[in-house]
Amino acid sequence: MRIQGPNGTTTTTSSSGPRRSSSSSFTLPSPTTAPEARAVSAPLAPTGIEALLAMQGVEDATERRKRSVVRGRNALDVLDELKIGLLSGLFDTATVARLRAAAAELKTSSGDPGLDAVLSEIELRVEVELAKAGQF
Repeated sequence: MRIQGPNGTTTTTSSSGPRRSSSSSFTLPSPTTAPEARAVSAPLAPTGIEALLAMQGVEDATERRKRSVVRGRNALDVLDELKIGLLSGLFDTATVARLRAAAAELKTSSGDPGLDAVLSEIELRVEVELAKAGQF
């Protein structure tokens, strides 16, 4: 009686085992069975409200730049109002509050180095005027 299997002793060599070559390089044994094939389905395209929300979440560089320009213009407008108020002798605390809000908005980056440099100059001027307004 002959016993064959993982614990049995056989004198024949199996071709499915790892092959040893005379070179000293490491090789992996080739798999004897092919991996299972699975059905692949394409991802579903977002429809309806999901598509609209996804489109709104994408921020374009030009939109970010436009918003930064608007924030800079708003800060300059508030600075002009403060200047006119100081020259006319009417110091308005509401203008100072709007100046603080404009300064907070200028801290975000636009992505454009030139525009960011201009916005940082405006922010510096706003901070100086806020420091001066603190003395009144």
